[in-house]
Amino acid sequence: MEVPTMSELPTGVTRHTFDGTDRLATRGEPVYGEPTDGAWRAWNPNRSKLGAMLELDMDTGLAGGETVLYLGAASGTTVSHVADFAGPTYAVEFAARPVRDLLDAAESRPRLFPLLKDARKPETYAHVVESDVDVIVQDVATRGQARVALENRRFLADDGRLLLAVKARSEDVTREPAAVFADVREELSGGYEILETERLEAYHADHLGIVARPR
Repeated sequence: MEVPTMSELPTGVTRHTFDGTDRLATRGEPVYGEPTDGAWRAWNPNRSKLGAMLELDMDTGLAGGETVLYLGAASGTTVSHVADFAGPTYAVEFAARPVRDLLDAAESRPRLFPLLKDARKPETYAHVVESDVDVIVQDVATRGQARVALENRRFLADDGRLLLAVKARSEDVTREPAAVFADVREELSGGYEILETERLEAYHADHLGIVARPR
């Protein structure tokens, strides 16, 4: 049974009841052992930064059907949900082991294109990713997360959106997360206008969600 929602969700994403609990959901083959109900699969915000951003009612600008560049796709937990409702979805992941799982997730998703590449080196996949993508989703556990976003800005349409999950501990485990987030926002502002920020603490410790658009 579907239940109404007060927040604006992308077409293809809804709130659905699983075992009596109202949860975000998309239609697609399960990937990570998430609950299912018919064609619907629950989207777990505790395992997905983008799912957490949607649960927190951040204005992601997602409407459904967008062309997406996903940086830090890992084994496909979140990007599989994205590919369930988006258009062409380019999934960049540098580690070979999770890419094997990502390939499995892509088998039933013809719009999902796994790329075994390093998000810090966008020139290595510039010949594959189309220009003027609508959305960049970034969730990379590395130093220089703002720099990754700035380097990949080349792919983003002028009216596109960056949906960035900043992991403070990946930048500097010795500093207070708030100080790390401030530095990331400052560096990011060199190429992006920041539209919204929200701490993701309810679902992910020491993470900041950022919505931005290119300057």
